[in-house]
Amino acid sequence: MALTAYQSDVEAVDALAQSYKDLKSEIGKVIVGQDDVIKMVLISLFSNGHSLLVGVPGLAKTLLVSTISEVLELDFKRIQFTPDLMPSDITGSEILDEDRHFKFNKGPIFANIVLADEINRTPPKTQAALLEAMQERSVTVSGTAHRLPSPFFVLATQNPIEQEGTYPLPEAQLDRFMFNIPLDYPSYEEEIRVVKETTSIDVKDLKHVLTGKEILFFQKLVRKIPVSDNVLEYAVSLATKTRPNTSKATDSVNNYISWGAGPRASQYLALGAKCHAAIHGKYSPDIEDVQAVANFVLRHRIVRNYKAEAEGINEEMVIQGLL
Repeated sequence: MALTAYQSDVEAVDALAQSYKDLKSEIGKVIVGQDDVIKMVLISLFSNGHSLLVGVPGLAKTLLVSTISEVLELDFKRIQFTPDLMPSDITGSEILDEDRHFKFNKGPIFANIVLADEINRTPPKTQAALLEAMQERSVTVSGTAHRLPSPFFVLATQNPIEQEGTYPLPEAQLDRFMFNIPLDYPSYEEEIRVVKETTSIDVKDLKHVLTGKEILFFQKLVRKIPVSDNVLEYAVSLATKTRPNTSKATDSVNNYISWGAGPRASQYLALGAKCHAAIHGKYSPDIEDVQAVANFVLRHRIVRNYKAEAEGINEEMVIQGLL
């Protein structure tokens, strides 16, 4: 698809919606179900944000990410996070070559799509190296900054059970992720399909749908989509309501939340709503688009208090109350 071929932004948005459909059908050849997860991962990709996938082992988190990189014709690297992983194992390090000059040896972070597997298994120092790269889109080694490739997209996974020996991500680092996407068990019918397809010799042939240049074009396009003031005000108001003891906070927020979402949540609500509208063929988002991404944007940005834990109130319940 030639990027110069679009006569207008409207035509380009139509092309984005079509590309999204093509991507979903290609990914669907390998991944059974998980429609919401695929949709949110693609929205964060087109919005130039990173995602955190939270689910128990065996729900095809790694397979999903490698499938997405394959249909996108992008460079993909997987980093398995372990307690002994060092920052230089991610970013790379300087080595002395045969001419006795220092040469920078790039680490696995230098890829278009990076899968940070079990990010909470590694100490804070190593987590910070990855999160600096996510924020700055560059890596600094021995005082020299090295730009990361474009597009650059981190998908981190986390196992919600088995918390012994893990290092939970601090709130400031969780805030770097656009979405926190929960994965659930497949339905009975889906699981039968999964077992059928994964225990045969059938190999799926995946087509490339988009190139890196086309993704960069669509990322710019998403930012150009206009948003009406009432939708923008709704997004900001939603983020503001999560902050306890402020003028907009609801009773349930004051009762159950100790910290609310920061301004980055408002930005991601607006950006996510724009992309959600575009992939569904709309040229401007409405309040429903903000609501569609709200849970994924807010769930890792609000901190429950002891009362919420004691009464079994989780983040989703508070967010549903606000919606």
